[in-house]
Amino acid sequence: MAVTTSRVPAAVDALLAILRASPALADIRIVDGPEAVNNTDRHRIHVGWQPGGESAVSLEQAFNGAGARTRDEAFAIACYAESRTGDKDMAARRTKVFEIVAAVEVALRATNELPEAPTLNGTVLWAHLTTGDLIQAQTEGSLAGLSFTVTCQARI
Repeated sequence: MAVTTSRVPAAVDALLAILRASPALADIRIVDGPEAVNNTDRHRIHVGWQPGGESAVSLEQAFNGAGARTRDEAFAIACYAESRTGDKDMAARRTKVFEIVAAVEVALRATNELPEAPTLNGTVLWAHLTTGDLIQAQTEGSLAGLSFTVTCQARI
């Protein structure tokens, strides 16, 4: 069995897989990290990236108890959802970006069909979504973006 020093890589991969498999997010582009080029997709989610953010994932580890046999790991995966169109209807963009993030939150809840969703398919002890900053812009249309984190607890 390979020794792991972090559950972060497996958790990010599992989060991407869960979001890409979600029927509620079928029309949303799920991006691993930042875009290499300027993206013109109307609706998208970035996993492991936020505008102006310095880290894809922030993490902390500490020994679980005496004997130093296991470690607890807490980490937050930076994410960003965006909705944009060519019109000037900011209220519609704002509503849509919150709908996108709500679909992420639902995808991370346990259901009969997906009992392992809150553990990111068994990669962590638990994960949940916390929201962050709303960004709005009017350029050649309207844009609303919502940064959020998926916070996780793991044992390694």
